[in-house]
Amino acid sequence: MDERILVEQLKQGDESAFKTIVETWQNMVYNTALGIVQNAEDAEDIAQETFVQVYQSIGSFKGESKFSTWLYRITIAKALDHERRKKRKKRFGFVRSLFGEDSEVVVNPPDFNHPGVVLDKKEKAATLFKTIAELPENQRIAFTLHKVDGLSYQEVAEVMDTTVSSVESLMHRAKTNLKKKLEDYYKDRE
Repeated sequence: MDERILVEQLKQGDESAFKTIVETWQNMVYNTALGIVQNAEDAEDIAQETFVQVYQSIGSFKGESKFSTWLYRITIAKALDHERRKKRKKRFGFVRSLFGEDSEVVVNPPDFNHPGVVLDKKEKAATLFKTIAELPENQRIAFTLHKVDGLSYQEVAEVMDTTVSSVESLMHRAKTNLKKKLEDYYKDRE
């Protein structure tokens, strides 16, 4: 079904149109969120939040871009918000772990374990995704949309509301940063 018709039906409160939208784009939304947050449960939560946002905000969709472009923007915003909240919680938890109940300093703070550090068959994939997560935000988004989601540079530019040349530049810097970080990682392991 034509996405414009679905959008109009949803704007009029048609629940079957919403169901069709979810069924049509749920994998794209989930995969995009997963590419950014790299955690299946978090990606599922973000996908749900994204579709709730779509349902609540469909009236503000003006059709100036494709519906899927608007959906990517919402997904990325939700995923980045999730990442920021997670970092704040982690910092707060770390600060609390340094101090005991009566604000006395604890001598040995707990060790941090990251699933990407565990050595098993998935080590290379985990290393790559961990390295992608270290990229600056715009590079990470461009790289994820292009390499993980398979969008063209033009589509990435539309989602990120920028130019194709900016996307090319972001991709070049992302690849350069990834290459350097991965070379350093494997050099240190020799």
